[in-house]
Amino acid sequence: MQRAFLATAAFFLLATSAMAQDHALVLTGIGRFAVFADAASLTPDGDGVRMRSLQINEEDMVIGDVAYAGGWSWWRFDCAAQTADRLDFASLRADGVEGPITPTKSAPYAITPGGDAAELAAVACGAETRTADAVSAAEAVRIGRERMKD
Repeated sequence: MQRAFLATAAFFLLATSAMAQDHALVLTGIGRFAVFADAASLTPDGDGVRMRSLQINEEDMVIGDVAYAGGWSWWRFDCAAQTADRLDFASLRADGVEGPITPTKSAPYAITPGGDAAELAAVACGAETRTADAVSAAEAVRIGRERMKD
């Protein structure tokens, strides 16, 4: 399991470095949000892995004078134990500005089939090795919104 993760992580790191990409965003699900796993952010973390995800709203959410396209979260997955832990949330404004970062106060939980955590864990733990659908947050917003309208 660990070797598979390392091979997958090495592949994504080499692929994204060679093309000078900021992200390797893999569309993992469409529901209330379009959810992308950032395979370029995969990093070992003790007996697990950490990975960033991006969720996109179908339309900008306007709060006060600010429009938000979605948000970023860091996750930690224990692939052997099949647990997930969403570590934080950072809003993504429509103009591309991120933040502020808000830590979450939940404990790791069992990954259940069909949820966002399961779809993200499939990428993080190496069960799926798909190519990136987007290499920037702006591109992910466009692609996610197109797919949500389908």
